[in-house]
Amino acid sequence: MFQSFASSSRPDQGPTRLTALRAALAADRLAGFLVPRADAHQGEYVADRDARLAWLTGFTGSAGFCIVLPEIAGVFIDGRYRVQVKGQVDLAHFTPVPWPEVKPGDWIKAHLAAGKLGYDPWLHTADEIEKLEASLEESGITLCATSNYIDAIWPDQPAPPVGPAFAHPDALAGEASAAKRARLAEGLRKAGQRSAVITLPDSICWLLNIRGADVPRNPVLHGFAILHDDTRVTLFAEPAKFDAATRSHLGASVTLQPPAALLPALRRLPGPVRLDRATAPLALRHALDAGGVSCQWGDDPCRLPKACKNPVEIAASREAHLRDGAAMVEFLAWLDDRAPKGGLSEIDVVCALESFRRATNALHDISFDTICGAGPNGAIMHYRVTDDSNRPIGANELLLVDSGAQYVDGTTDITRTVAVGDPGALAREAYTRVLQGLIAISRVRFPRGLAGRDIDPLARYPLWLAGQDFDHGTGHGVGAFLSVHEGPQRISRISEVPLEPGMILSNEPGYYREGAFGIRLENLIVVQPAPALPEGDRRDQLDFETLTFVPFDRRLIRTDRLAPGERAWLNRYHSEVRSKIAPRLAAAAHAWLIAATAPL
Repeated sequence: MFQSFASSSRPDQGPTRLTALRAALAADRLAGFLVPRADAHQGEYVADRDARLAWLTGFTGSAGFCIVLPEIAGVFIDGRYRVQVKGQVDLAHFTPVPWPEVKPGDWIKAHLAAGKLGYDPWLHTADEIEKLEASLEESGITLCATSNYIDAIWPDQPAPPVGPAFAHPDALAGEASAAKRARLAEGLRKAGQRSAVITLPDSICWLLNIRGADVPRNPVLHGFAILHDDTRVTLFAEPAKFDAATRSHLGASVTLQPPAALLPALRRLPGPVRLDRATAPLALRHALDAGGVSCQWGDDPCRLPKACKNPVEIAASREAHLRDGAAMVEFLAWLDDRAPKGGLSEIDVVCALESFRRATNALHDISFDTICGAGPNGAIMHYRVTDDSNRPIGANELLLVDSGAQYVDGTTDITRTVAVGDPGALAREAYTRVLQGLIAISRVRFPRGLAGRDIDPLARYPLWLAGQDFDHGTGHGVGAFLSVHEGPQRISRISEVPLEPGMILSNEPGYYREGAFGIRLENLIVVQPAPALPEGDRRDQLDFETLTFVPFDRRLIRTDRLAPGERAWLNRYHSEVRSKIAPRLAAAAHAWLIAATAPL
């Protein structure tokens, strides 16, 4: 099993650790300390060594932060984690704070009269610190860069990860690393910049056509890189991660140096040097300034090219999704047979699903720990089942399963919510609204230049009509055998990045009723040029190709609520599922699929 079920949350340890942290801060005359979820690479998924927020508070969500003050410790969480946080932290010592509704600066001023707050500049970007400093102006509260106080009091902190790096073949990447480097170096020269510092692990892996094993579920390696304007790259990563074959793959234009060599190298660079203010640790800007090196803020040069998949990557992703779709259908057929008989638990379901993916003989890893929530656990948006929380799957309830796989030809992410027995009219009504939102995104055509925020309301409109909504984005970017959550593309209220052909995103509206059930439906989609329409006079439009082919639960659909266009889309989709997936199935799953995709 890739997934384990041990509980990594230790809320009982939080109070003692909080006391030790406050004592260390007081000794250095600091009034507080910022504890982010992110690591030095601004990763959503972090290595065990970097799980400082979870170690201190017990909260294991993939986003959030803690601000520790003398009398209060606020755990800032967004709408995805409002339920989860209450079960993971000691509420007598840690206070959940709804974020971004409550701004950190306002909260600090409400709980602290004056003093210095420490932060580790390796774990925060210039954007973060400058915004917080601006909100604290004239308050008597200041920020100061310090060493990391969590590391200082964490006696058994794990060692840094040393997972092996390995080559990602050009045949799957669709472009050689040398060609990528030449293309991006030309952009630096046009901007008058001598180099760019690259800090995101997936950017480095994309640029060099390598993958790694430093972060659970995401095939990336930890390191930093400098792309020079003559196409050379200096890679700062633990040399032990690279065997002879991988070093040969990197080639003579890529120089490998240990991480400790990064700061001295930055201080010696000729300027100007590009640094991404939204993703690079502030410590790097401090190093450039210390060396008198001219720094210019600018986007990570890899992020947008990486997000816009080339035809080879898209073709490979299609195949990965068909393979994964067949595994999912085998799983759903098994689940539909077993669940009504009773005796299954959430862990049983997770184990079975992983076994079906393993049976493909192509599974590199799962793309994240499977979310399998039965009944009320489905309302915990990023629920991770453990031995302690494992719940039997009862009769007449919903089961939400959000999962994905890492194959060398693509990364998948799919959510299906299914009925076990009769979950009731309320669940069917909500399921239908969520499905209508997914269909709306799947069908949309839109002018080139629109961003995710412009189409996000389409997924929510059916829910809004019923006075309902969901507290997460409608879609996130997905990498090509890289991070399952990839920027900068998103479908959300706050995304201003224009959608471009080749971007892969999730389409995943939901609805969650705390203490009762959760519903989420998710396909992956890729942006493509929209075909011309006979009567259309706006030619430069985009739409989405659906990559995921797995049926939706017909038992939960209020067919009478669907508009004719929605029903037509669903019937076409299920027809495609049959034609693409049925030939890949064993007999029992084949029979199940034919029934599951019958026209509505």
